[in-house]
Amino acid sequence: MMSQRFPIAKGGGAALAATLALLLAPAAAPADGGPPAAPVSRPLYVTQAPIVMLKDMDSGAILFERGADKRFAPASMAKVMTAYVVLDLIENGKLSRDAVFIVSEATWRKWNGGNGGSTMFLRAGEKVSVDELLKGLITVSGNDAAAALAVGIDGSEEAFVKRMNAVAARIGMTSSRFGTPSGWPDGGITKVSAADLITLADRLIRDHPKGYARYFAIPKLQHGKAPDGTPIVQPNRNPILGRFAGADGLKTGHTAEAGYCFLGSAKRDGRRLIMVVAGMASEKARRDEAERLMNWGFGAWEGREIATAGAAVGRLAVERGRAPAVAAEAAIPVRMTVPRGYQGGFRATMRATAPLTAPVARGDRIAELVVAPDGLPPQTTPLLAAADVGRGGWWARMRTGLYRLTGW
Repeated sequence: MMSQRFPIAKGGGAALAATLALLLAPAAAPADGGPPAAPVSRPLYVTQAPIVMLKDMDSGAILFERGADKRFAPASMAKVMTAYVVLDLIENGKLSRDAVFIVSEATWRKWNGGNGGSTMFLRAGEKVSVDELLKGLITVSGNDAAAALAVGIDGSEEAFVKRMNAVAARIGMTSSRFGTPSGWPDGGITKVSAADLITLADRLIRDHPKGYARYFAIPKLQHGKAPDGTPIVQPNRNPILGRFAGADGLKTGHTAEAGYCFLGSAKRDGRRLIMVVAGMASEKARRDEAERLMNWGFGAWEGREIATAGAAVGRLAVERGRAPAVAAEAAIPVRMTVPRGYQGGFRATMRATAPLTAPVARGDRIAELVVAPDGLPPQTTPLLAAADVGRGGWWARMRTGLYRLTGW
């Protein structure tokens, strides 16, 4: 296996709206015939937060980071990992959102009443759907919901945690380890980094957009009844949901070690930002920092579209496949993120590990588009297989070789 780069295009200014599948037009010259304007300076952000990270999801650009690789206890932000695992099982047909689990006596005893932590007030012996448990897990950060999902899926929290760690490794969370499905203090086992949390949020939103839209922006949850028989209604714990235009997920967390933390996302004018703040001294400080960071990300930076969603960016050879090659396409619009008013140019390169070997499934990640604006770090967008390519017969290897030589 080897990594290969395929130069796609270069350009700037007026070229940014062109499709990367073809050559882009060069930048338009200034009206006075003078040299192009120099790129603007990178915007400044000042914060007292010890751990901060902000990413533009569409371009992959890291707009700001501090302490991004420091490991800390995520508390209830660990529930995003639990949600990703459950949504993955649903997506792959291994679990139905309509499946019903029975709440065990042990789960009820651990989380009922004043035993500590957030709950959705499940009862022992209660029959509850996976769909409702996911709502309780995310909306009100139910520790009982996390336990009920884990036991219902794998028979025990311990077995489910093994699944969590395997999935975390698969999606590239290299610094993280999980000890519980809820994030409840476990003697220091559960640790993550801001960079890994950003990876998790990015993958969840990309891989499960319908699940993200269904569960992460519910303003309140009604489940269970109080002793007087009235319905229990709890608000969403997201501190910027309903306060910041475009905010639509993800989760808060709080531990004595890490302080008040938040993994959040918002979308405005087609741009989606993902952020982490950790180590804040209070709920108010966490909320204020999250809003300020998001305002800076949307206000000081802009995204310029250079390929539409579904655009075929290039083709990659497939060994032993029924087709000799497969198109690499952008699942979302490809944008480069630049300081507002930027007038520099850029280069675009497709990077892939070659050769691909059949079978290849539509939607598999097969390459990356690397866009390098002048004077800024490269920005990376995943590229997906545009079609299924099954295994071919004995002649497939010869045809792949011919394709490499001739492009046919």
